[in-house]
Amino acid sequence: MSIAERLQALAITLPPVATPAAAYLPFVRSGTLVFVSGHIAKRDGKPWVGQLGLTTTTEEGQAAARAVAVDLLGTLQAAVGDLARVRRIVKVLSLVNSTPTYTEQHLVTNGCSELLVAVFGPVVGAHARSAFGVAQLPLGACVEIELTAEVE
Repeated sequence: MSIAERLQALAITLPPVATPAAAYLPFVRSGTLVFVSGHIAKRDGKPWVGQLGLTTTTEEGQAAARAVAVDLLGTLQAAVGDLARVRRIVKVLSLVNSTPTYTEQHLVTNGCSELLVAVFGPVVGAHARSAFGVAQLPLGACVEIELTAEVE
């Protein structure tokens, strides 16, 4: 099954690249690597605001991380022209807006990781990963994620 067919089966339509909200680029390509800038979680086109362990559940955080993954894929597609050119999702870095006692950042990040594997398959989509709890994120977002991909 092609990536386009997997996206269709998952009922995912990739969004266009969002205009950066500050002084950065949405992605940078260096050789065969594409570094996609951090994307915050959005719901209904607005920042998905919340703090894990206080106002947001782990399950809601997973849904937010999945939503971020869809946005990341849209930016990655813009960077390479066709997601079929992706050889490997190399690394995902996830920041989770959470209370000091919240310890399930890794489970929140699974929302992104599991979608990447569903879209690219286990060989290309499985990746190295870091998940951190942070005191706050831009615009009060509950999750921000960046990724690095190797491309043809």
